Amino acid sequence: MKKYLLILIALLLASGTFAQKKEIVKKGWNFGPLPVVGYDADLGFQYGVCCDIFNYGDGSRYPRYDYKFNVEASRYTKGSGVFRFYSDMPYVIKDTKLFFDVTYFYAKKYEFFGFNGYEASAFDPNMGFIPDSITSSYHFINRNQFRFVGSMQRPFFNVPNLHWSAGLAYYNTSISPIDTVKLTTLAGQKPTLYENYVKEGIIHADEANGGNTLQFRLGMIYDSRDHNSDPTKGIYAEATLVGAPDIIDREGYSNLSFTFIWRQYIPVYKDKLTLAYRLGTQNRIAGKTPWYMINNLNTMFFQKMYTEGLGGAVTMRGVNRNGVMGEGYAFGNLELRWRIVGFQFINQNWQVALAPFFDAGMVTQKFREKEMKAADGHNDYLAGSDYYSGQKESVHTSAGCGLKLIMNRNMILAVDLGRALNERDRDAKKFKTFIGFNYIF
Repeated sequence: MKKYLLILIALLLASGTFAQKKEIVKKGWNFGPLPVVGYDADLGFQYGVCCDIFNYGDGSRYPRYDYKFNVEASRYTKGSGVFRFYSDMPYVIKDTKLFFDVTYFYAKKYEFFGFNGYEASAFDPNMGFIPDSITSSYHFINRNQFRFVGSMQRPFFNVPNLHWSAGLAYYNTSISPIDTVKLTTLAGQKPTLYENYVKEGIIHADEANGGNTLQFRLGMIYDSRDHNSDPTKGIYAEATLVGAPDIIDREGYSNLSFTFIWRQYIPVYKDKLTLAYRLGTQNRIAGKTPWYMINNLNTMFFQKMYTEGLGGAVTMRGVNRNGVMGEGYAFGNLELRWRIVGFQFINQNWQVALAPFFDAGMVTQKFREKEMKAADGHNDYLAGSDYYSGQKESVHTSAGCGLKLIMNRNMILAVDLGRALNERDRDAKKFKTFIGFNYIF
């Protein structure tokens, strides 16, 4: 992998040999069909096809587009895949931004490390708290999910940059124990961590295999960014209230939650160097949340395909994906984005950018902590605790650097290399590599 990254970096830097010319103003339709060739340290190598379709109208708003469509079909070598269609239409209807996302995810090895971060268990692949007989499948489940999200945004009483927003979301989640090689425990049984959580009642029987979630979303958005995908200045702030009445499954998991995201882009040197940061929090206000939805980040509009945290490619790069799960959490990201060089190639505008970053997050609202403590000690075949570690939850951190290849300020090929700063947050790979699309915020 290091060899491929060095080759990619060399090719991108070599692009500086292209003569810098006046930026081409794009008009009308612009197609970006691409083979999907990516890598996610948690998911494996990605392959498939995708296409970005832009319409810039008469070009008067460039680099903003009138509307965009994206289709993708891809899979990862570790057994997961995605089929997706989404559209972003900020100018099709006057003063109204529309967004639609229809996605099907399947994952034969979906990570599950327990609840509440460092409180979850004594598992530590570097410290050897788990006996040698426990295999890597211990922290995986099989999960399939269908997602539909529709959102709209309109001006709020003509106040500059302020908008109200509303949306509807539906998730169908199906969960089962991992169907690959199971564990061989000291007692001769073969449960995974997920199965142990179900057995002890931490995960309830009526939610163990997933279910249906319908959400009604209402929010306020302040947006003064100069651009959507690759901003160099401005603020994006979103406050969203989400109600999820349990009118489909009727298992009693109705809930009300609140999400707040603050993103700011500070120009350090013209449009060449930008300090960007994101602060976010999500908490349940009332009701009960099923365990399979606590890590879903409820936002109106998506920057990345996956909207789950904390950990992994979209929140804390280097921390194990789903390594920090709680009913409420807070997180932050800091990046210094340096646009190294711009050039034109195949009648498109290109930029190469470097982005060192620092990520952090923690659980702020515990999920079933009492049940975890009650179950602690019931399992007599593991060294230490399988449920509650006795450790206090604290901030999880990671750091690294990203390399971006940007076309027309809208399509961004991204490479991020990150490392968790606490060894409890990472597996045997000290550094994790992520190759995909777009900035994470």
